[in-house]
Amino acid sequence: MLALSLLPEDRVVLEATGNALAVARILAPHCCEVVLAHAKQVRAISHARVKTDKIDACVLADLLAADLIPAVWVGDERVRTLRRVVSRRRGLVKRRTQIKNEISAVLHRNLKPRPPVSDLFGKKGRVWLAHQELPADERLTVDACLRQLDFIGQELAEIDNLIATEALDDPDICRLMTIPGVDVTTAATLVAVIGDIRRFPTPKQLVGYLGLHPRVRQSGSGPAHHGRISKEGSAAARHVLVEAAWMAARSPGPLRAFAMRTAARRGRHIATVAVARKLAVLAWHLLSRGEDYAFQRPSLVRRKLRALELKAGAPRTKPGPSRNPIWKSKAEQRERELAEQAEAAYQRLVSDWQQSRSRDGAGATPGRASQRPSKGKAARQATSP
Repeated sequence: MLALSLLPEDRVVLEATGNALAVARILAPHCCEVVLAHAKQVRAISHARVKTDKIDACVLADLLAADLIPAVWVGDERVRTLRRVVSRRRGLVKRRTQIKNEISAVLHRNLKPRPPVSDLFGKKGRVWLAHQELPADERLTVDACLRQLDFIGQELAEIDNLIATEALDDPDICRLMTIPGVDVTTAATLVAVIGDIRRFPTPKQLVGYLGLHPRVRQSGSGPAHHGRISKEGSAAARHVLVEAAWMAARSPGPLRAFAMRTAARRGRHIATVAVARKLAVLAWHLLSRGEDYAFQRPSLVRRKLRALELKAGAPRTKPGPSRNPIWKSKAEQRERELAEQAEAAYQRLVSDWQQSRSRDGAGATPGRASQRPSKGKAARQATSP
């Protein structure tokens, strides 16, 4: 009834909720424009003392008339499908972790020793679990959890197959996989969250969209105080970037040199977040220019793509010598040496930059005085009459 009552020149605004997109699809053919408002940024509604549906609708209409609605970007059907698939996979992984923790809690309550295997939920680990003496109710809990793990494993395999099939036809996902530490899950999550890279004119805007920029508090002409990262935007994208950062910091190359330099000053955890931010900036450049990572290791990229093909259902090759081996070959060793040379070149570049940059105060080199604004006592002397 609402769609039939609309005129072709009408504009409609909806608060972005779970079914707002489906409602927008129904209303779009009957009006001029349908805008989805960002629920978190519409402060006039969230902070209102009197809050009813009628008042909220009036406030949204007033904001739309004044062009003050913070709209939500809606991608095409392919991006929305990839987002739903990635979100479901993340939910299954979280549920699998909860089930594993539940089994570990059962063993902890019953004072069981540390298992002698690395994977408690593998074949040997399950044999060890079956030989543990547990109360009847605890044994039922462990058996039920193992059945749930088997079911979730099957669901994850199907979702991984779907993501792998989609990734093989997506050049952006394959391009991001050329970065060390970035696998298909990380690349697919980034592509799903980013959507169209042209939405972000600069890499700084992408970093802010992912919530990896530090909070800044400043009042008047006082100095700015930088705090922790804002954690705005998609939490899934930040999680996969941090996981990729841990792996990139262990792989030879400029990213490892950057992680080591940051860890020496701020610690490993802050360095990992800094590398995650660096990966976001790197992803922006690769997607914007349509180029692969300059310091990639082709053998590792081929290994990632081969694993992707196997997940998508490609047949395995017969055992025997391969014409183009990529597993620990001499070519891979040479690529590692080139990556180490790139890492050393980055370290020399940073060292030269630190030695040549200007210094503040009386220690400045003659002829290279600092152009930065003075601070503290020097600032008061400069402003005094």
